[in-house]
Amino acid sequence: MLALSRKKNEALVINNDIEITILDIRGDQVKIGISAPKEVPIYRKEVYLQIQEANKEAMSAANLEALKDLF
Repeated sequence: MLALSRKKNEALVINNDIEITILDIRGDQVKIGISAPKEVPIYRKEVYLQIQEANKEAMSAANLEALKDLF
């Protein structure tokens, strides 16, 4: 993991086309802005993990149905 210090209105660039800017800092919360191409999905981590779990469950259910069809 790369750890960087940034102040309000400072930014960093990832892979030449994603820019993350610190918009505001209040107490223990940091508001960030992300500028990226539309084809780059951006999720909060807790949402991303829920999507991954739902995909795993769907694959398990789909595989079970496919196996039932074989027999």
